[in-house]
Amino acid sequence: MTSLDKPATGPGEPEPDGPKAPLSPLAAERSPGAGQPGPADQEVTKAAFLEAFGGVRGMIETTVPGLVFVLSYTVNRDIHVSAIAALGLSALMAVLRLLGRDTVKHAFSGVFGVLLGAVFAMMSGDARNFYLPGMLYTLVLAIAYIGSSLAGVPLLGVILGPLFKENLSWRTRNPGRKKAYTKASYAWGFVLLAKSAITFPIYLWGDATQLGWLRVALGIPPFLLCVYLTWIFLVKAPPPIDVFAEMEAEERREQAEAEARERAGREDFAARPADGGPVDGAGTVRVDTPREG
Repeated sequence: MTSLDKPATGPGEPEPDGPKAPLSPLAAERSPGAGQPGPADQEVTKAAFLEAFGGVRGMIETTVPGLVFVLSYTVNRDIHVSAIAALGLSALMAVLRLLGRDTVKHAFSGVFGVLLGAVFAMMSGDARNFYLPGMLYTLVLAIAYIGSSLAGVPLLGVILGPLFKENLSWRTRNPGRKKAYTKASYAWGFVLLAKSAITFPIYLWGDATQLGWLRVALGIPPFLLCVYLTWIFLVKAPPPIDVFAEMEAEERREQAEAEARERAGREDFAARPADGGPVDGAGTVRVDTPREG
């Protein structure tokens, strides 16, 4: 097993422009040549997506604060009030997650993104800058998806690999999944690049209200398109190799061998006589006497 197959841990994101940090178990170990995934594999992939992409609630938590900002700014034209309202709502959703003992990584990533945008807007006095951090993040993420795919290490595989307990084993041991991750990463990259190509001209030449409504309109649909394409590619790919199960099996095998060696040593020691003389076939000590010449 190479170092690439070993478990790895892998931050939240301020908007629904990519998968969150993963972490959901795979049902059972499967080999890459075992054929097309069955219903169990599809259920695992579905559960993994809900965990990685945040589900419906995650999309709401990363979209609604921006909607609140543009609504407030459209009505009162006050950057500070609008930014505080969006930040307060985002913090409230994070608190609700905490009270419900639910995962908070998606909510806190939303809080961080809204906070950064609020600081940009209030310090510059330009409401358009509320959306600038998220726009820059989207552009960088698009470049990362495309660049990593060209380099042969698709970013989506790096992010989702631990989720499926395969880590980076797909790079050398499962070419079918590597191909699927590459296609999906290209899809994310080009969709997000198109999104950036639409929003940046409005940021440069439009006003804050136009930019805000455009950002809201382009928040969920491109995200859902990317998730759908990723699902299509991965559900048709070979099942992942569960390197966690492999490591556990190897540890159990080594432990069993060690116990067998220890048991054999104890049995060998118990079979030896007290004086250390040789033992005949009947298990009794044979005493050799010198012959007379």
